Amino acid sequence: MGVAAAMTATPPDTGEDVLAGLMAQLQDDLAACNTAIVERMDSPVALIPQLAAHIVAAGGKRLRPLLTLASARMCGYTGGLRHVNLAACVEFIHTATLLHDDVVDESVLRRGLASANAVFGNQASVLVGDFLFARAFQLMVADGSLRVLDILSTAAATIAEGEVLQLVTQNDLSTTEDRYLEVITGKTAALFAAACQVGAVIAERPSAEEQALAEYGGKLGIAFQIVDDALDYAADQAKLGKTVGDDFREGKITLPVLFAYAAGDEAERVFWRRTIEASEQTDADLDHALSLIARHGAIAATIDRAAWFAETAKRALDNFPPSRLRTSLQDVADYTVRRAR
Repeated sequence: MGVAAAMTATPPDTGEDVLAGLMAQLQDDLAACNTAIVERMDSPVALIPQLAAHIVAAGGKRLRPLLTLASARMCGYTGGLRHVNLAACVEFIHTATLLHDDVVDESVLRRGLASANAVFGNQASVLVGDFLFARAFQLMVADGSLRVLDILSTAAATIAEGEVLQLVTQNDLSTTEDRYLEVITGKTAALFAAACQVGAVIAERPSAEEQALAEYGGKLGIAFQIVDDALDYAADQAKLGKTVGDDFREGKITLPVLFAYAAGDEAERVFWRRTIEASEQTDADLDHALSLIARHGAIAATIDRAAWFAETAKRALDNFPPSRLRTSLQDVADYTVRRAR
């Protein structure tokens, strides 16, 4: 399957009315963005488009490029295809990080299909990820705005810092909630924020609107990642699109674990220290971890945190004039939390 076929093989999930509605409003822009992605993923080195087609075929909602397109249009952008090319740039950054993350995490599934590293190997995944990063920077340079270049290149660096910080906190139950939020702000929220902010930049909107969109995207990204972390302990594998319990097996420090550990008695804390800090796990440990998380209401507490960030994201858009796109972007924040309910 080529990249173009992969792009058309993953239509929006019509059951998710919020995203489907946003896609419908941006139908032409999204089609142009998909075309730009296909063109920029092409290469005479056959393995590059093959691997790229594999990860594109795995699906995903293309939420980050949608945020760029929607932000630009909400801000009144009518200046050509800059928003389309920058949306493609955002998707390349995101896809590159997915390829690298799956290698680091030794993942075997990505959105319910075999991960690229499982199919093509770690070396190819890392190198094609590098290729996509390079394509993203080519698109930034072609845009010609130093402000855009600054925002997106800073986001790319921040993502890497967030991933490294996650490695530092891995297996460390003394990690605080603030430290956890620092991790996900870097690895996830930074690109959400940048994706939205550049929409205001190319529409030549005032700094206050830039910052409002950055705030919206950043808080949305935090809510999105918190919900993902909850789903690792609360979803069935088919819904999650990856192996349930991966975070537990990898010793990642996320809110469900932090909440359950803080609420547990000493025997429970001994269990968490053995399985998370010492990485000594048996086949029965995941089920026990799930029972402890359920006992202490850790999933509900985690979703409550996500809901707070989603509400903060929605309020960041209050200063924009009412519009269908503004409403849709606020609805996306609600949808982000609703995935776990």
